[in-house]
Parts: sequence; C-alpha cells; structure tokens
Amino acid sequence: MNYFELFEIPIQLSVDQTALSKKYLELSKLFHPDYFISKSTTQQSEALEKSAQLNAALRIFKTRETTIKYVLQLKGILEEEEKYELPTSFLMEVLEINEQLMDGVDETELPNIRLNIETLQKNIYEPVQKIIENYSEAAITQKELLQLKDFYFKKKYLHRIEQQLTGLV
Repeated sequence: MNYFELFEIPIQLSVDQTALSKKYLELSKLFHPDYFISKSTTQQSEALEKSAQLNAALRIFKTRETTIKYVLQLKGILEEEEKYELPTSFLMEVLEINEQLMDGVDETELPNIRLNIETLQKNIYEPVQKIIENYSEAAITQKELLQLKDFYFKKKYLHRIEQQLTGLV
C-alpha cells in the first residue's frame, strides 16, 4: 500500500494541507498504538507499523518537492541516492552563485544573489508548472515525468544554495 492509498487520496503532486491534516488526525486516532495495548502482539505490531507509515506519509506530503520525489519513485523514474546529470548551463549558473557565496558576500550583494536564485527558480518551474498544477495520473506521460525529475534535481540544488544564503544572514 502506498501513502496515497493509506490516506485514501488520488496520486497527486500537491496535497491539500488542510485535508491532509484532517485525514491524518482521523487515521491517527484509528491506528494509535495506545488503543491496541490490550490487543494481541500481532495487532499491536500492525498498529505500530500503520502509525509509523502515517508519520512517514505526512512528512512526504508536507512539501511539494518531497511529494514529487515520492511520486517519481512510485513510477520507477527516480531511485534513492540516484546520481543525476543536470544540464551544464544550469550547473554553470549554480556554480557562479556558489562562487559568490564562497568569496564572501556583503549585505549589498545579497539582493542580487537572491534575485538570481528567484530567477533560476522561476525558470525551472515554468516548464513543469502545468504538469504540477494539472497532474492527472491517467494522462501523465513518460516525457512529463522526466521533466518533473529534472525539476526535482534542479530544485534540490537551489535549496542547498538557499540554505547557505540563510546561514550567511
């Protein structure tokens, strides 16, 4: 059973957080290990496993990026710890920003660096925006899944840079 089935929702790339919270509370009450104390060890183990699955699913569904990663893994498009080759042009842009950060940044340069990161994020999101916003399990193509994979890895790079930038402030 995958996490979408566990939460009884269709496979999607952006999970409604309000509905997710409600369903999580409902399922947590149903499978909370404390309610199985007087049950058999098998039932206790099953409840504990379900509870752990609920918590793992909640972590994945909390952000769009982790949800995209999970869907790509379900589809067999993305493997854990996969080495993915990104386009050289993107890597050069990221390298340039990284070099600026490594050289030391003063307060006057931060707005330009943030603008570069925002521009990169916009540029990587535009090609997949319709795929993400209108995701349909029945209509998704292999090409679109590969575009999502490319987006996912680019987004990971940018996230690391944003973390570095946050550490500087």
